[in-house]
Amino acid sequence: MKTMTPRRFLITGGSQGIGAALVRQARKAGHQVVFTGRNDSMLREVAKETGADGVRADVARPEDNARTVTECESRMGGIDVLVNNAGYAYRGEIGAMDVSAMRTMFETNVFGLVDITNRVVPLMKSHGEGDIINIASTSGMKGAATATSYAGSKWAVRGISQCWQAELRPHGIRVTCLCPSEVQTNFGGRTGRNNPNKLFADDIAATIMAGLEMPRRVLWPELAVFANNPWKED
Repeated sequence: MKTMTPRRFLITGGSQGIGAALVRQARKAGHQVVFTGRNDSMLREVAKETGADGVRADVARPEDNARTVTECESRMGGIDVLVNNAGYAYRGEIGAMDVSAMRTMFETNVFGLVDITNRVVPLMKSHGEGDIINIASTSGMKGAATATSYAGSKWAVRGISQCWQAELRPHGIRVTCLCPSEVQTNFGGRTGRNNPNKLFADDIAATIMAGLEMPRRVLWPELAVFANNPWKED
């Protein structure tokens, strides 16, 4: 497979976890990268390690998204690949749900994703092509106890992705919805996990890079990624 020509990436939530793994892999492959995050020290660490440009921004804030896109135009001249990775989980049982906390989470997981994409798509249309990768979850494919809010947000991302596919394919813009199963990151404050049989952030980043390297005529509308045998005991 031919290696794709250098492209301009915007990765939200790129200071840790899947986002940071993707920053590293995209930079190693020779691409320009701007990534966002909310933690200054993490932003500086990933930027120093990779040479990518970190922008302190919160996708739930429209003014931050406007500034992020402006920074991409200034530093890279545009955006070819948008990876909507920023997100977090609030969980609670129905009957004791904090609806205000659910709304706050949707501002990041859903409305922030829509807002920043709304600002990026005109740039891609003017260029005649682009790639949008929306990170959902297998939680958005099957419900679970206490997952009303988080799974609901990821079901929304899947539906939004399908709508964007219908709208943007005629413009040469591919929209892919990626649904990882459990990944060993700091997601939800769970640190120190290194089970060799479960998914790692680098696995998801490599999957994204593989999809981007497909010929422009090829579209993965949606892809679920599971660990092959997470129960195996070494």
